[in-house]
Formats: sequence, C-alpha cells, structure tokens
Amino acid sequence: MSQGLPAAGSVLQRSVAAPGNQPHPQSPEDDDRKVRRREKNRVAAQRSRKKQTQKADKLHEEYECLEQENTVLRREIGKLTEELKHLSEALKEHEKMCPLLLCPMNFVPVPRPDPVAGCLPR
Repeated sequence: MSQGLPAAGSVLQRSVAAPGNQPHPQSPEDDDRKVRRREKNRVAAQRSRKKQTQKADKLHEEYECLEQENTVLRREIGKLTEELKHLSEALKEHEKMCPLLLCPMNFVPVPRPDPVAGCLPR
C-alpha cells in the first residue's frame, strides 16, 4: 500500500463511488438554467459589492465631515477658554478697585419692587 493514497474501501473511496455522487448527463435545458442561474448570481453579487462599497464611501465621507467639525469645535473651545481666562483676570483687577464693591453701604439690602408683581392685575 502506498502512502498518501486511501486504502481500498476507505471512507473517501466509498463517498466518491456512492451512487448519488455519479455525474448524471444534463440536458441542454439544464445547462441553460445553470448558466442563467450563475449569471443572475454574478449580477446579484456585483450589485451587493457595489452597494457595500457605496455604504463604505458614505461612512468615510461622514467620518471626514465629523473630523472637520470636531477640529472646528476644539478651536472654538480653545478660544472660549482663553476668553474666559482673560475676562476672569479683568474681573479680579476690577474688583480690587471697584467703588461699588469697596463701599460698605452697598452691602445693605435695599427693598426693591418685585418686577413680576407690578405686572399682575390688582
């Protein structure tokens, strides 16, 4: 017995020789049907691949737009953070010399009319 070849009566030999695996002659109609089915399947596969590619392209475009928007928003955050720092420093400097904050009389509560009460009917 040579190595690499299945022994007589082995599973591989029996499956090849099984009656259901014998090629049966096909009619021209069967051949035409097979060709049409393969062509239809080929076209469907092309359509599917094209649709998948379009979906990937659309997702890539959306990704790029979101990246650009993210960059713009990060710049705006940076500008607003700088503005907040500047305004906070300006407020601290102003509080040091503001006459309204330095005068003790300004801390006495003064009764003020309720702006909502003035609008209500009596």
